[in-house]
Amino acid sequence: MKVGDDIEVKRASWTFGGEVADTFVDHAAKSIPLYHEGHELVCGLSDYFVQPDGYCYELGTSTGQLIRKLAEHNSHKEGTTWVGLDREETMIEKAREHCAGLPNVELHAEDFFLHDMQKADFIVSYYVLQFVPPRLRQDAFDRIYERLNWGGALVLFEKVRGPDARFQDIANNMYTNFKNFKYRILVSTDIWGRGIDVHEHVLAAVVPVHCQLARQQRPAGNQHAAARPVLWRAAGTIGLQPVSAQFPA
Repeated sequence: MKVGDDIEVKRASWTFGGEVADTFVDHAAKSIPLYHEGHELVCGLSDYFVQPDGYCYELGTSTGQLIRKLAEHNSHKEGTTWVGLDREETMIEKAREHCAGLPNVELHAEDFFLHDMQKADFIVSYYVLQFVPPRLRQDAFDRIYERLNWGGALVLFEKVRGPDARFQDIANNMYTNFKNFKYRILVSTDIWGRGIDVHEHVLAAVVPVHCQLARQQRPAGNQHAAARPVLWRAAGTIGLQPVSAQFPA
């Protein structure tokens, strides 16, 4: 089955291997509204968490577009190491080409669950967790939480469902129109000057380590009260809006 940009997949078996890396960036920009603007948002958020001499990670770094932007954006913070992880060797090969000349960027063709992660100030997951099997997603969050320094952050962009069936149908139809180029609501342009709309729900979550403290401060006698770490939703051009999320005890 052809999905565009010379990428072919078999039924229910998407892979980022093979020749996908050659056209990945173009394909992602056509499939994800505000794809490049999301990169800029991540860079802006990094100002508040990246520390000199610290470690920062991008999970599923693909061809290295975002990690290069982050490393350059934070180049004034001496000693910071940026580590990109991706399971696909072809993606990492492209990332090494793209990040050539940046000595503080390390790229590893390695599974996130197997990599020996350092304690980190900043971890980015940009549309990656949807490709992690559901049975492993909680393990992924647990591992990220364990590797974050106190005051560090996970920035998570991911697709989310509508609050009910009606709004899910609306979002599905509008996103289908986006994919088919039937119409646009112009709010910005990408680096090639193409119009970009905001028809897909995008979640950007900043999860500080102090949520552990919030867990310890549940109301007395209520063991099921939800901890409320600081989470943010990117809502198109509206900006950042706080939302709550429930974490396991």
